[in-house]
Amino acid sequence: MGVTESAIISARRVSEFAAANEDSLLARIGNTPLLRLTRIGREFPNIEFYAKAEWFNPGGSVKDRPALWMLRDGERSGSLRPGKIILDATSGNTGIAYAMLGAALGYKVRLCLPDNASIERKRILRAYGADLAITPAAEGSDGAIRRAREIFAQDREKYFYPDQYSNPANWRAHYESTAPEIWEQTGGRITHFVAGLGTSGTFCGTARRLKELNSEIQCISLQPDSAFHGLEGWKHMASAIVPVIYDPELADEKHSVRTEDAYALVKRLAREEGLLVSVSAGAALAGCLQLARQIPRGERAVIVTIFADSGDKYLSERFWDEE
Repeated sequence: MGVTESAIISARRVSEFAAANEDSLLARIGNTPLLRLTRIGREFPNIEFYAKAEWFNPGGSVKDRPALWMLRDGERSGSLRPGKIILDATSGNTGIAYAMLGAALGYKVRLCLPDNASIERKRILRAYGADLAITPAAEGSDGAIRRAREIFAQDREKYFYPDQYSNPANWRAHYESTAPEIWEQTGGRITHFVAGLGTSGTFCGTARRLKELNSEIQCISLQPDSAFHGLEGWKHMASAIVPVIYDPELADEKHSVRTEDAYALVKRLAREEGLLVSVSAGAALAGCLQLARQIPRGERAVIVTIFADSGDKYLSERFWDEE
């Protein structure tokens, strides 16, 4: 069975479950709004800027999509069954999705999380009943990955380890849900897709499907401009453990984003667009504006990006107090 055929079957089964349980929490994952930015970017009258508002998912982020796909894939294969504990490394949002879904489906959840994850994220995870293994902040998500691998190696029968950085169900979630939604919501008018790299699942899955729908769509990947950055959930690929699911050949262009630019745009989005979003969303918009400066003034463009989550989990960050 080919990759595409397998992805379609996986998506169909998830959709069938949701349809049969239309009042369930799981049925509310996906079909998020596509919002047009009307003030920021107005210096580019030839370009339309849109963002998928992923905080409308029940767990509050884009990570609800791959978490659901990975857990259902585990159940179908028999790797995840009653009594197993869901184990993975996370920078926060996938962990929240696991914790939410684990509570809804009756599974215990254990997560390896860097200490620099926001206070709000840690509290949300504990509210859902997740057991946290906190790893050193200086090691970032890589430290959490190494710890999760150690825990799993000690007792493979005890845990279901989906390993979001290596699991193809991660990118398949976006291939089968995020990309078709963007295509439909733009009426097929999208010309550019821009997204940051963490596990790389959002970018890889969405880009693959969009390229199949229209090979002329330009797909631009984003990452931090250095190994030491404040873009929580994003990876500086040159200095990090590269996810197995990452395909560098999918990007037509690769851009880097400064943390300071992301901070500035988060504030502008709140004050000019009425959107309280995360730093990663600010970084995504920074990448869109970089791209816009390259597009000739006479050329029309429809740029779509992903706003992974809202800003309410980051209000304790110090940059909010800085002018």
